[in-house]
Amino acid sequence: MRQRAGLVKRSSFVLGMAAVSLLAACTEKEVILPGKREDIRSILSDGAETGEVQTAAVTRRLTLPRVHDNASWTHRIGSPKYRPTHPALAAAPALVWAADIGMGDGKRNRITADPVVDQGRVFTLDAQALVTATSTAGATLWRTDLAPERDQPGDASGGGLAIGAGKLFVSSGFGTLTAIDPASGKVLWQQKLGETGSGAPTVYGDLVYLTGGDDTAWALEVETGRVRWQLSQAPDINNVLGASAPAVNDKFVVFAYGDGALHGAFRKGGLRLWSSYVSGQRRFKSIAKVGDITGDPVIDGNTVYVGSHSGRLAALDINTGKRIWTATEGAISPVWPVGGSVFALTDQNELVRLDARDGSRIWGTALPNFVKYHPRKASEVYAHYGPILAGGQLVVASNDGLLRFFDPASGNLTRTVEVPGGATTAPVVAGGTLYVVGTNGQLFAFR
Repeated sequence: MRQRAGLVKRSSFVLGMAAVSLLAACTEKEVILPGKREDIRSILSDGAETGEVQTAAVTRRLTLPRVHDNASWTHRIGSPKYRPTHPALAAAPALVWAADIGMGDGKRNRITADPVVDQGRVFTLDAQALVTATSTAGATLWRTDLAPERDQPGDASGGGLAIGAGKLFVSSGFGTLTAIDPASGKVLWQQKLGETGSGAPTVYGDLVYLTGGDDTAWALEVETGRVRWQLSQAPDINNVLGASAPAVNDKFVVFAYGDGALHGAFRKGGLRLWSSYVSGQRRFKSIAKVGDITGDPVIDGNTVYVGSHSGRLAALDINTGKRIWTATEGAISPVWPVGGSVFALTDQNELVRLDARDGSRIWGTALPNFVKYHPRKASEVYAHYGPILAGGQLVVASNDGLLRFFDPASGNLTRTVEVPGGATTAPVVAGGTLYVVGTNGQLFAFR
């Protein structure tokens, strides 16, 4: 009993000393750490407000090529033959006309085809496979419905446009590639792909190239639609609507796939030379689980630039596929390389300028991100398209209802122009006029 009583006394003493220590700790002066206080929820919007410019220590000069009044815009910008060096455009263009092109964006169907322009006609593809030719004055010239007879127009979505070899080529979510007479809208031939044709085609020489189903590369003869050769890649279901357009030069063609893979092949025979992957993710970002190539391959000299939806942008040697550099900036559309810099729209809704030599960041300008901000409901984001260089400015079209113009050297926002209902495609420029398709199924012209 005495031993037990001694243990109780010692325990009481220890508890008492612990209480004294705790009280002493409570009376110590709180240490206030220096620095700005941040909202812990700011990570949901990356702490960036609309129009905020984040620059490196030194803003670098930029030399742009001369402005050129181009008459046409026939392809996506990945192939150097079809990328205008610096199209002419007024500093502050105004809306001059709008024309109906069919069905706009909805819950099940989306417009994915950028408009193309050639010989005084603007060609568009709506959300339900309706092709429309509109004059540069805004008059509807013809319409061709490519939805199969046994299908409903809303059963499929997506597709792309390209003009070459005297034909308009249209890929469709219904699984076809169609050649159309640009003057009349008459179907010349149609090739069934056996998979979705949601990406834009590329015409070069006597072949038209296309990525089907995000996992098959096609090369078809422009005169007949006959399959010349194919390449394949492992299928992947975690993709963004709309496959990347192949990038082509005189010797090579580069295909991008839904799983982040790239194939470089000889353009004529289809012999694969190299394969590469755009790998890596943004930590703590659920959208980074989608590794689709959303920044179409863009050829500039001997370099291929390509970006993924998961937060990576890479520069590759076109001859070998060897990695030159990788930047932690995911591209959601084709980049625009010019003047030793690479301009891109990123997966975090930023317009950035990178050094073309090593991928280092020169500046970044935040664009509108979440449509409605709430800590538990911040899911829907604004969509941005571009950038393109025109009239000495970078132009970005957005579905929040604005065209935005930026200074390429500094990234500063210079002006905005309203797009009724918002944009759903990248802008294109031809004949000093900017064309963009709106979410409500209208083609807008600004000059």
